Amino acid sequence: MENPYKNQTEKAFWRPAVAERNAMDYQELWIPLPLKKEDLIATAGSCFSQNIGRNLVSRGANFMDLEPAPPLFDTEIEARRFGFGVFSCRYGNIYTTRQLIQLFDESFGNREPKEIIWERENRFFDALRPGIDPIGQETAEKVISLRKKHLLAVRKMFCELDLFIFTFGLTEAWECVEDSTVYPTAPGTIAGSFDPEKYQFRNFRYNDIIFDFNAFFERLRAVNNSAKVLLTVSPVPMTATATSDHILPASVYSKSVLRAAAGDLACDNDDIFYFPGYEIVSTHGSRGMFFNQNMRTINQFGIDYVMTHFFSGELVNEFHLDSRPSKSNEFNLICDEEKMDPLFDDN
Repeated sequence: MENPYKNQTEKAFWRPAVAERNAMDYQELWIPLPLKKEDLIATAGSCFSQNIGRNLVSRGANFMDLEPAPPLFDTEIEARRFGFGVFSCRYGNIYTTRQLIQLFDESFGNREPKEIIWERENRFFDALRPGIDPIGQETAEKVISLRKKHLLAVRKMFCELDLFIFTFGLTEAWECVEDSTVYPTAPGTIAGSFDPEKYQFRNFRYNDIIFDFNAFFERLRAVNNSAKVLLTVSPVPMTATATSDHILPASVYSKSVLRAAAGDLACDNDDIFYFPGYEIVSTHGSRGMFFNQNMRTINQFGIDYVMTHFFSGELVNEFHLDSRPSKSNEFNLICDEEKMDPLFDDN
């Protein structure tokens, strides 16, 4: 009898595909999705997804930027500090699928969070995206007005996009007890103050993520019946955990759940795809070479290598690299989660 692996190609076997190859020589790590330059592409998710958007722009993709920076900013880095040019809309980091579906519902008028305003030092912040404004607004009314404009842009994005690239970031989150609104950061880390009677910790499980994303995709296709989704998982470990676990197993657990969910979502739907950027960076085949000295953030070498795999197959010619994105300090990832790192020093 012939064994069932007889007709498998080299990429299906660990020894020739990984063990006997340099990590810089991996081949056929994914089958690129069909994508054209004219397709409208939007991005959202964790910090790492900003690299994908930046590289799409540099290769001439039709990248959606529905809340561009006003001319008052002198530099790109200053505009990015205020949430402009980070993602396709100015929503900041969307770390969880619960955040994503709540934003979708709010943008279409089907949800109204009970608590939108957080305060810090007599300034007012949008609780659903506190990291996009480092100085806050003078009044709560101004925050609400800006949020209404933002939601119109988000709604337009979902209705018009051809491809939505979403990077899963975290399973851990904090939510409002009253109406289960999930925030990108814990109250008190960027703005607001923590009250255990008002907020509770959530660590979303696999089934939660599958349910949320399927519900989101169903809603998306209801308003945009040709929309496709590309999922990735951030390879950046968690900054801190609110569980009783050590940060190492807590982070591995979170990323493992997200990876399993993303893979199954892609397997179960022909219009949802998965790109293995997480595997390229974080698995032991890469021997940690793509991490900076802090063993958490990804170095430019790693980012560039991930992008060579992203733009492979038919995408090489479609998205020709005319010029590499600048490696200057003008591009810094905007990560709300990193605001938790200094908290340890305050304990």
